[in-house]
Amino acid sequence: MTDTALLSVEEMYQADAAAARAGVPGLALMEAAGTAIFREIRERWPTPRATVVLCGPGNNGGDGFVVARLLREAGWPVRLALLGDRAKLKGDAAVNAGRWAGDVLPLDAAAILDGCELVIDALFGAGLTRPLDGPAKAVIEAINQRRLACVAVDVPSGIHGDTGQIMGAAPQATVTVTFFRAKPGHFLRPGRDLAGTLVVADIGIPEAVLADIASKIAFNGPALWLERYPWPSFESNKYTRGHAVIAGGSEMTGAARLAARGARRIGAGLVTIATSPESFPIYAADLPGTLVKPLAGRGGFREFLTDPRRNAVLVGPGAGVNEITHRRALAALAAGKATVLDADALTVFAKKPATLFEVIDAPCVLTPHEGEFARLFKLDGDRLTRARAAARQSGAVVVLKGSDTVIAAPDGRAAIDAAAPPELATGGSGDVLAGFILGLLAQGMDAFGAACAATWIHGSAATDFGPGLIAEDLPDRVPGVLRRLRTAAGNFPQQGSE
Repeated sequence: MTDTALLSVEEMYQADAAAARAGVPGLALMEAAGTAIFREIRERWPTPRATVVLCGPGNNGGDGFVVARLLREAGWPVRLALLGDRAKLKGDAAVNAGRWAGDVLPLDAAAILDGCELVIDALFGAGLTRPLDGPAKAVIEAINQRRLACVAVDVPSGIHGDTGQIMGAAPQATVTVTFFRAKPGHFLRPGRDLAGTLVVADIGIPEAVLADIASKIAFNGPALWLERYPWPSFESNKYTRGHAVIAGGSEMTGAARLAARGARRIGAGLVTIATSPESFPIYAADLPGTLVKPLAGRGGFREFLTDPRRNAVLVGPGAGVNEITHRRALAALAAGKATVLDADALTVFAKKPATLFEVIDAPCVLTPHEGEFARLFKLDGDRLTRARAAARQSGAVVVLKGSDTVIAAPDGRAAIDAAAPPELATGGSGDVLAGFILGLLAQGMDAFGAACAATWIHGSAATDFGPGLIAEDLPDRVPGVLRRLRTAAGNFPQQGSE
């Protein structure tokens, strides 16, 4: 995960300490950080403008002193305000305060922001432990009220680096410059919304320190899973690419059909919707490439899964919260199939979730939105914390869906996805996502990789389509996304067999 790693606040402290042990002094890191911010400012605003640098009492404030000095040396009109007493600054921050030849003003919102065109927020970094109050909160609220352009150092002050939550108040940044690696709070809302454009600057921390830190949190993107993506080979045929089974409900038949189309588009060799004889005509009248199997009797679904070639199962979309859904979900898990449980197949276990968790043994992916998650898991905290705890508790990969989807594995790995555009807020899009995950599982991809890849492809397909998106549009945009991925992967088979 090193290329996509997100570092927690504590892990970033470890990286700084490891850099020092490797011979990179903190003062050099601070100078490099301030220089990176200075360069970003000059690139975005080539013409000097009235700038206020807000410095806090720690190392974030030290970065601010470097920025102020570099801007003034470049001819910019700069004022600097400090929260606290200059004489109480310590370490590298004190050294850089001593290098600043200008005035150090008290932090007073009304006075310091008058005539300001650009604010550099170097008050607090990602490790803030209590809500902002007093002058710091007042000045941040004034930045937002005046709608001033703002460059945040590390994170917008008031945003916690691990959770993305607002602690008292936080400014709306135009750009946030962080260092070495981003943090979860840069991608979890509302931190993601307030960070503006995120820039991750190299300040000289050796890449080798990541090996010792071994972060389990990542930003979801192709670098995380592309090497494991199940591209067809010369020897591939429809059977080797997997046979996915979808439990077709009788209440909302469109859901299973959307999932089936998604599974087929993403590469499953065969897809069968298994349903009741009464619903068979509805499913059979849909696209001819989807197989449909009528099932009779209580044991029909379980018997259908005894064929080892049917290697991945989806239960839930449009299934109804009923005894049949409950039974089919348990049958899929008992058969040892790679299983996706979505929608009603989650809600049906709300009263006794342990009944589900106790039988999860084979690869399994749960795909709840917030409401379904709350019914199945009684957990508190931010989205990342809750998703990771749910994965440990259930033994399944959990995809906590939303505009900042979190994918978590039982072993502690987690990925935060920021590819989803707002157009995905439409009925049926979750059914397509479940189908994507199913299709990748059928092709042999591991559960965490399949969930991450499917989520990213889902968001990318929606972005490609843009405004006016409906769920039916998503599968047809997958080929374009896959072509780009295949080019990136360098995987170009020339032939195969049916």
